[in-house]
Amino acid sequence: MAFGRDRREAEQTNQGFAAGVWETVKTVVWALLIAGAFRTIFFQPFWIPSGSMKDTLLIGDFLFVNKMAYGYSYASCPSIPFTGIDAQDLCGFLDGDNTRILGSMPERGDVVVFRHPVTGTDFIKRLIGLPGDRIQMKDGLLYINDEPVQVEPAGEFHEVYAPQGPQGLPPSCKGERPVEGGDCVSDRYVETLPNGVEHDILDIGMLRQDDTGVYTVPDGYFFFMGDNRDNSTDSRFPQPQGVGFVPFENLVGRADRVMFSSAGRSMLAFWTWRPDRFLKAID
Repeated sequence: MAFGRDRREAEQTNQGFAAGVWETVKTVVWALLIAGAFRTIFFQPFWIPSGSMKDTLLIGDFLFVNKMAYGYSYASCPSIPFTGIDAQDLCGFLDGDNTRILGSMPERGDVVVFRHPVTGTDFIKRLIGLPGDRIQMKDGLLYINDEPVQVEPAGEFHEVYAPQGPQGLPPSCKGERPVEGGDCVSDRYVETLPNGVEHDILDIGMLRQDDTGVYTVPDGYFFFMGDNRDNSTDSRFPQPQGVGFVPFENLVGRADRVMFSSAGRSMLAFWTWRPDRFLKAID
């Protein structure tokens, strides 16, 4: 009798353990699904792949793009994990009408992730021109609606001349190209946009993109530039190689804060982490 009772108690214990494990698994699965839904609906992860936004953003910075900032379009609509349903399936009906659900206008100076109008690749640049604006570069100085922006010298930006990030691209430097491992220098300035937004820009000398014609931004479109002015393929260059004017529907979201940063080619190389950039606000 005692043996039978012990056996029943053991079976009940095993059943209780199995039920507990199953409840834990369900909790983890639901947590992952909720986290995935939260990430895809409200935020999009983005790694900085190039130096076009130095020194505001560095190669290897990791951030979350705030999709709620400008509402949703086919470009920012989320995919549903594990289902094979992508953004085009959900929001493809919005593609081509240049509108957004719960849309709100971006502000000049926002750092924005957007989809390239031709290639569909995600880019990150600073919003310089709003619909109706006239944008021009003259002698390396930005003009907005025929007025020069305020620019003040802010010293130099130094970095090692060596392959950077997963793409292994070396930085652009002023003067003669240094030897690998040498000091790469850019002039740094603080640029103040008409609405008071201040941000750093880098310059390495006069290039063809420092003198342009006047770009008149069409209604429903925006003009973007990189903060690393001499190393950025942006709205100053026509499509398809350049960005050109970007339609409202192509905006994915606003970049507000660097979450993590690594100077190496892999985030696992902890000795290349840049803790001073963790949780750094993006100006």
